Amino acid sequence: MVFNSLHFFAFFALVWTGVLLLRTRIAARNLLLLAASYYFYGWWDWRFLGLLIFSTVVDYICGRLMGAKAPDAERGRRDRIILALSMVVSLGLLGFFKYYGFFVDSAVAALTRLGFQAHLSSLKIILPVGISFYTFQTMSYTIDVYRGHVPPARSLLNFALFVAFFPQLVAGPIERATALLPQFSRPTIITWPGLSSGTYLICSGLFKKVVLADNAATVVQWMFSQNNPNGWEVILGAYAFTLQVYCDFSGYSDIARGTARWMGFELMKNFNQPYLATNPADFWARWHISLSTWLRDYLFIPLGGTRKGPLRSYVNIMIVLVLAGLWHGAAWTYVVWGSFHGIILCAHRAIRPWLEKYLNPQQPFARRAWHVCRVLIFFHIAAVGPLLFRSQNLQHVGEMFAGFGRWPVRELLKNTNSLAIVAGGLLVLLAVQLAKELSNDAYILLRLPIPARAILYAAGILVFLAFGDFYGEPFIYFQF
Repeated sequence: MVFNSLHFFAFFALVWTGVLLLRTRIAARNLLLLAASYYFYGWWDWRFLGLLIFSTVVDYICGRLMGAKAPDAERGRRDRIILALSMVVSLGLLGFFKYYGFFVDSAVAALTRLGFQAHLSSLKIILPVGISFYTFQTMSYTIDVYRGHVPPARSLLNFALFVAFFPQLVAGPIERATALLPQFSRPTIITWPGLSSGTYLICSGLFKKVVLADNAATVVQWMFSQNNPNGWEVILGAYAFTLQVYCDFSGYSDIARGTARWMGFELMKNFNQPYLATNPADFWARWHISLSTWLRDYLFIPLGGTRKGPLRSYVNIMIVLVLAGLWHGAAWTYVVWGSFHGIILCAHRAIRPWLEKYLNPQQPFARRAWHVCRVLIFFHIAAVGPLLFRSQNLQHVGEMFAGFGRWPVRELLKNTNSLAIVAGGLLVLLAVQLAKELSNDAYILLRLPIPARAILYAAGILVFLAFGDFYGEPFIYFQF
């Protein structure tokens, strides 16, 4: 079941009605939401419900054990053992289902290059939907309990709902127990502002997905299937996939936040105009915020962060970004993608003092112009990432970059339809993003006068009906 389908909206209407009726009966409401969440997840493959429930029970028990009373001298050692057990189970499940085949195939390839005949068996393992997201969510809970940032969940029902809450179960945002878990202990409060902003988020997310992302997907599929593409095709593919992956993923996050808000719950903001960033650090503060903050709090800082000198901080950045690449998928292209972002982040960190000293205009107009230039420059640097992310393998990556040596004008003119799709999508997205950025208001369209809103809504509905893809295409991040 996907958000952009009639099945989902029928399902959500029934669930919302139940939540409304049970809004003061907390246990009954949570039981309904948990049953709905398991039904939602089981729609893809009911067999993986057992894996989700097993992971939930293990981390619930680990949390309760860490909360049990014990002498201070024994508690530290006991909690470290329990935390290690939780990490082994969580990472073991994630590693087996997501990376077993990748490591076996890589080992066979490496041994073959060394002249050995390897015959390691690779199992045909189906990747459970959303395993990367709910695994990181449960890991953050047990780590926070260990650190004393959150008390152990007393209710298994509430904790199971925290893990499986259907709006954000399969593609995030990756919520923290400190923010989401307490919400399941409170009565439901549904307000008109919540319904209004939730509707706006749902409509915004559907527009991004159905109109922008799915139309860009046709260009992406065509371009990345080309053998030896030329420079124009590579640039078009980079723009198209940049548009697709952002609108697809942020569209999912918008719908997740909107549906949760309709039920009286609040999920964290996962995107904040990332392609208006001026540098790599700014980008990662805006893109997939729930993952970037997770990596910061549970990996980068424990590794030493920036506390142990510049060289160590660069090493830590590279470790974190390479692992971020692997989190996205079991392929060398994701490792290269993570390495690329790590390198540009380290490079910017190294030259930032020089940039601030020598390229920091004082005049207001010059400062604004330089800001625009930085946005444009970094956008095109960041657009290299989608090429690495979407390429089939490293050989395909090489073909992409080799294409920059060929720029036939006739080939550009042949692709006018694709250019129109991508350019139109980027212009619509840019206009909305700029309005939000300049006003510092994510709901600026709701503040417009009624006539202006009516015109925009009518135009949006016409574009939706004329160009929308209504076949319920899955979201890209479902495979992660």
